[in-house]
Amino acid sequence: METISRRNILIRAMASLVAMASAPLFVHPARGQTGAPKVHHVEISGFKFKPEVLAVKPGDTIIWTNQDIAPHTATALDNSWDTGTIAQGKSKKILVTRNFSPEYFCRFHPQMQAKLQIALD
Repeated sequence: METISRRNILIRAMASLVAMASAPLFVHPARGQTGAPKVHHVEISGFKFKPEVLAVKPGDTIIWTNQDIAPHTATALDNSWDTGTIAQGKSKKILVTRNFSPEYFCRFHPQMQAKLQIALD
């Protein structure tokens, strides 16, 4: 049987504080945004972004996954954001911001283009 001492109580209290401090926190959506941020998936296959048009909101995350043999990127037309090279079977993600440029393409295959519909309400 364990003896209850001031030291044991302090150790347990400190362990509880550490556990609470390291627990993940809920990230509140941006002001004016309804609902929690979402994660959207874009598949790259057949040298196309699927879907070619995706509705997102600031605070959402987009994950591009390359199913083609060739490497690809998702790069804003104005070069304001870029996933970098995405190899076959790999994924890259980007967080959508309020001033996010909506049209993008693949730097290696410029004919590959897609668009984000960014809702700011």
